[in-house]
Amino acid sequence: MKIIAFDLGESRTGVAACDSGELLASPLTVVFEKSPQKRLEKLAQLAVSQQAEQIVVGLPVNMDGSHGARAELCKSTAQQLEEQTGIPTVLWDERRTTVAAHEILNVTDTRGKKRKQTVDAVAAVLILETYLAYRQNHRA
Repeated sequence: MKIIAFDLGESRTGVAACDSGELLASPLTVVFEKSPQKRLEKLAQLAVSQQAEQIVVGLPVNMDGSHGARAELCKSTAQQLEEQTGIPTVLWDERRTTVAAHEILNVTDTRGKKRKQTVDAVAAVLILETYLAYRQNHRA
């Protein structure tokens, strides 16, 4: 199944997708948009153009398991994406993905402007990889 994942941010949203065999998650792009409505439109358009069969939206859960204002915004965006595209949408715990993305970029010595433009897409890949691993381990 073709799955697309979003790591929502206030101005940058990382986007990743997997192949139809659900084996490889790859970064697609970073959407730069501060307007929530315009961001929603761009993400919906991306999901449709990529022929996604499912959308995964990273859910920023606090370390204690609680949900803050950012999580509520992600829930709302996920619901709107599903309504607008008709594509089933799943929320997925994204705890520590941005930290892990920075660690990966440290290892690859990615710095400066390139790092800022890449970190959100890498975080989206990590969200998608953990979701794919879950799917693989929980097949009926």
